[in-house]
Amino acid sequence: MTLTVTDENYKELVSGEKPIVLDFWAEWCGPCKMIAPIMDELSAEYGDRVIIGKVDVDNNDGIVAAYGIRNIPTLLFLKDGNLIDKHVGADQKDLFASKINNLLLLTTAADYIREREE
Repeated sequence: MTLTVTDENYKELVSGEKPIVLDFWAEWCGPCKMIAPIMDELSAEYGDRVIIGKVDVDNNDGIVAAYGIRNIPTLLFLKDGNLIDKHVGADQKDLFASKINNLLLLTTAADYIREREE
């Protein structure tokens, strides 16, 4: 299941060690409703390796403004608080899974480099 991300909790989530995918959506958005089951499936498949959070743009002006979200659905792929990738619009599950896999590869590579430096 995806996590609800709000203006109150997003800074803590984004600054954590786990990679995070933020799905900016609205109740009235048709394409957002189309990808909602995909995001739920991906959340179940990736489990605790990635946080997949949903941000309701109508109720969270702070995070929407912080990332300059103008169109929905927009998905942001973040690691260590840094924006790694961005996708605007609905698309296939395989594309989103590929972006998550790339995020995980980056995470693994960064962890490897840190260990080597110690």
